[in-house]
Amino acid sequence: MKAVIQRVKYATVKVDNKIIGECKQGFMILLGVIDGDTENDADKLIKKIPVLRIFEDENGKMNKSLLDIDGEILVVSQFTLAADCSHGRRPSFTASAPPDIANELYEYFVGELKTAGVKSVQTGEFGADMAVELLNDGPVTIVLDSKELH
Repeated sequence: MKAVIQRVKYATVKVDNKIIGECKQGFMILLGVIDGDTENDADKLIKKIPVLRIFEDENGKMNKSLLDIDGEILVVSQFTLAADCSHGRRPSFTASAPPDIANELYEYFVGELKTAGVKSVQTGEFGADMAVELLNDGPVTIVLDSKELH
């Protein structure tokens, strides 16, 4: 499972020009579910994301976590994170999990974030054509792969 975490001042996601999810200061997370991922992969990310110390303290150092600042999260499913660009010019997405499994793990991930003490967790719409708008803060962008976490 791959997560692209962007520290944001705000983020919104729209479907058919209507905002369906948003967050204020916190994280905008693009989540890609890879074929073979399990709840264990989601759990590794859940254990890490809310406590990542990438918000500035009073001295301008990245010492505060999302939980420390009472931040919010917007999670958007992103199967293209499974892209294989090693051959040719057209990415292959065969490494992404089948939609039913990916949606189940996406919903699990979101539910577990909500129980991890995060103030607000909102989402996009799985499988929809979405427009995402955000104001990256920093910019600070972190990429996590559950296969690389202990």
